Amino acid sequence: MANPRVPYRMSSERPPLPPPVVGGRPRPLIVHVVVNVEHWRFEEPMPRKIITPPHGKETEPDVPNFSWADYGMRAGLPRIMRALAERGITASTSFNAGVIDAYPRAAQAMREAGWEFIGHGMHQKSLNAAAAGPEAERALIEACLAKIGDFTGARPRGWLSPGLRETYDTPDVLKACGLDYVCDWVIDDLPDWMTTKAGPLIAMPYNLEINDSIVYAVEKHASPEMHRRVVDTVAAFDRELRSAPRVLALGLHPHLIGVPHRIVYLEKMLDLLARRDDVVFMQGAQIADWFMSACPAN
Repeated sequence: MANPRVPYRMSSERPPLPPPVVGGRPRPLIVHVVVNVEHWRFEEPMPRKIITPPHGKETEPDVPNFSWADYGMRAGLPRIMRALAERGITASTSFNAGVIDAYPRAAQAMREAGWEFIGHGMHQKSLNAAAAGPEAERALIEACLAKIGDFTGARPRGWLSPGLRETYDTPDVLKACGLDYVCDWVIDDLPDWMTTKAGPLIAMPYNLEINDSIVYAVEKHASPEMHRRVVDTVAAFDRELRSAPRVLALGLHPHLIGVPHRIVYLEKMLDLLARRDDVVFMQGAQIADWFMSACPAN
C-alpha cells in the first residue's frame, strides 16, 4: 500500500456516515478548534524563527525568536481564549506537558475553560530528536500523558506530535499507551481507522492548509488569508455536505493568530461558522466518540 497504516480509498466511495445530531437536527459540518500551546525552551535552538540572525550565524539564547513565542503565551493566548469564550466554544489544546511548569497560569486557565488536553510532547521538539528508539519514545509519551493526567484529572485520549513528526513506531506506541486518536495523519476530511500492532487507532482530521503556522509562518501570507481560506473551504464543503459530514479543523498558535492584526480574522472565522445551522463545534474526544459509534473498528 502507498499508506502503510490506512488502506487507500477515495473519499467519495466511503460508506455513509450519519452526522452528529444536536438540538434535534443533523449537524454535518463538524468544526474542531485546536490551539497548539507549546513550551519553547530558552536555552535551546528555537523550533521556528520569525527573524534570522545577522550573517546567518545561529546563537543561543535566541532572544528574538523565543520572545516571539513567549509573547503568544502572554498576550496571544488570552485573546484566543476570550474570542472562544465569548462565543461559547470550547477548544482542544494540543499541549506540551512542559507548559504546566513553564506557564502554569495558562495551563490552569485552559483547564478551567473546559478545554480538552491533547498530548503534544513534553517540549516543542520532534519525537525523532527527543527519543532514540521505541522504548525511549514510549517512555517520553507515557511521561507526557501522565503529567497531563495528573494536572487535569483525566489522561489524554488524543495525540498530535510536535511538528506532526513521527517515527516508524509512533502509531504502535500511541495505541499501546491507550490513546484513541492521533492528529498527525492529515489524509481525509473524516476520521479513519489506522492499523497498529496494538489495535486500531483513529486518524483524526487535522489541517495543513487552514493552519496559522503554515499560512503565516511558512507561506508568509497577509493577515486576511486564513479567513479567506475558511470562506472558500466552506463553499466547497457545501456541495459535499449533502452526502457526507465533514470535519473542519482550525490549527491555531497563540504567537501567530493571537497577534492584534490577526485576532480579528479569527473572530470573523468563528462568526462565519457559528452563524450556520449545520455546524457543531466539537472537541477531539467528542469527534472520536461519534466516529467510533458511527463506524466501529473491524
